[in-house]
Amino acid sequence: MASITASGEKPSVLIIGGLGYTGRHLTKYIHDNKLASQIRIIDKHLPELAWLAPEFKEACSRDRFIQADAAQEKSLPRIFDREGGAEFDYVFNCGGETRFSQEEKVYELRSYGLSLAVGREAAKRKIKCFIEISTGMVYKPDSVPRKESDKLKPWSNLAKWKLKAEEDLAKIEGLNLVVMRMAHVYGPYTSKFLSTALCMARVYQSKGKDMRFLWKEDLRTNLVHVEDSTRALWHAVEWYIKGPSGKRPTPTFNIVDHGNTAQKHTAQLIHEIFNIETGFHGTLISAFARLNLDHVVDEVNDETLDPWAELQQAAGISQTTPLTPYMEKELLKDADLSLDGSLFEKETGFTYKHEKMTKEKVEEVIESYKRMNWWP
Repeated sequence: MASITASGEKPSVLIIGGLGYTGRHLTKYIHDNKLASQIRIIDKHLPELAWLAPEFKEACSRDRFIQADAAQEKSLPRIFDREGGAEFDYVFNCGGETRFSQEEKVYELRSYGLSLAVGREAAKRKIKCFIEISTGMVYKPDSVPRKESDKLKPWSNLAKWKLKAEEDLAKIEGLNLVVMRMAHVYGPYTSKFLSTALCMARVYQSKGKDMRFLWKEDLRTNLVHVEDSTRALWHAVEWYIKGPSGKRPTPTFNIVDHGNTAQKHTAQLIHEIFNIETGFHGTLISAFARLNLDHVVDEVNDETLDPWAELQQAAGISQTTPLTPYMEKELLKDADLSLDGSLFEKETGFTYKHEKMTKEKVEEVIESYKRMNWWP
């Protein structure tokens, strides 16, 4: 359903970080469904270096693309200016640092700094809706699904600076802001979270070894399929535009499927797909790991990185790919990512197409890697 602006035209859309995982899927969704009169994508990276699958080539084509660092004040006119002095209707901020375990300064500059720079500019230009993509890691971890009103206590550096961005964007006078807090996004071509587990499983499969998970089997690792997260972003904009402008307090929504995914689900699917034994380290090893996390992470990475490189070499994969079994310390924390997404559904009428992660959906992800010649 295309939204029509007051002038009777389809809206114009600016996507910051448009070549990232969320950005490219959003661009393709808007393009394929002919939802916008103009799409402009901004990214620091060039399309040729972004590992774009063939189906993104048209949506993310060069004529829509501007290479710029949106965190730099001086880039903003080039990013926002349109022909004839018109302004964009919607701005989606899919930009920022998405890698874990970086120095705080990196998130402060590349995530927080970027959000504030584009947010201020959007307010100045009276953009009709500005969507900030945040993370579900901003809550105090709990196995009971967190609601938007629950206590906040970010458990990664990335989440800490995302939350600060949320709070300071909300203070910008005249910014038409919606905040979307995502569970772990997965789907075809994903190179985050789920992909790490799949690469590790492939290594253990090749060695004929069991794959054991730390912490307890009911540790929550909630997910959302990229097709749903993308639809949710567009749905949020359409919902916002229909209501009174300048909503206070800022509408903030958790975006998460209905699977309430925990480690045991992932372990079970890996067992079925790779035909390897999966299980959980007992409390003793987990207690040791909690005290010596750096050491444990290094050990896991030592065990998987070389064999992964060897598997790729044996499969004739010579180009670099975005896939790696490298385990991030921040992702190995004993912290539940457990979200309640009912507010967004109730408030806006959104419905999920992908209720939970299934064997078929994980196999689709692996198939997407094979199409790109990433998978050994």
